[in-house]
Amino acid sequence: MNRNDHNPSLRDDLGLGTAIGLLELCSVARGVEVADAILWESDIELLFATHVQPGKYVILFTGSVEDLRSALRLGAELAQGDLVDQLLIPQVHPQVEAALRRQDGHIEGTIDAVGVVETTTVASAIEAADRSLKRATVDLMELRIANGLGGKSYLSITGEVSDVRSSVAAGAGFAEAQGKLTRQVIIPRPHPDLVRFL
Repeated sequence: MNRNDHNPSLRDDLGLGTAIGLLELCSVARGVEVADAILWESDIELLFATHVQPGKYVILFTGSVEDLRSALRLGAELAQGDLVDQLLIPQVHPQVEAALRRQDGHIEGTIDAVGVVETTTVASAIEAADRSLKRATVDLMELRIANGLGGKSYLSITGEVSDVRSSVAAGAGFAEAQGKLTRQVIIPRPHPDLVRFL
């Protein structure tokens, strides 16, 4: 079983595109209303619009950067106090798309180091994953968002110890600056028995 089976499903008929936007709300009803409004407002394509735990609603969409900005501006305005988090990534890393499509990284052999960044929101985990992957030569093992985690999200990466340290610093540093970091860890030379469960 894929560990990301609890993540929302992306549309199969649509690529992620180079730019993505996301709105995360604490109200399902308001989330549905916002999703409809941003579709009327901008030339965007929904990748998913769904409820996640604990009673949040997440809208992930793609399009031009200008259209995404317009949709995010209107969405935040309509969401008001129900807005939990949002993101705009103009050029998303390909491994983030693979993880959102539930294609976990399959790592063979010995793992030099593992880094984990845990956040309080979906948006901050996706943004942290993108920043981590762009900082150093690492591989994304998993990106788990909201469901089965009480609304929290996390990413795990692997690579050489120095790259994992740099990568985790980039992702966790972003989440911390946003007030969304729960925890970060770096494990050099993880035990082989642990690696089987990562």
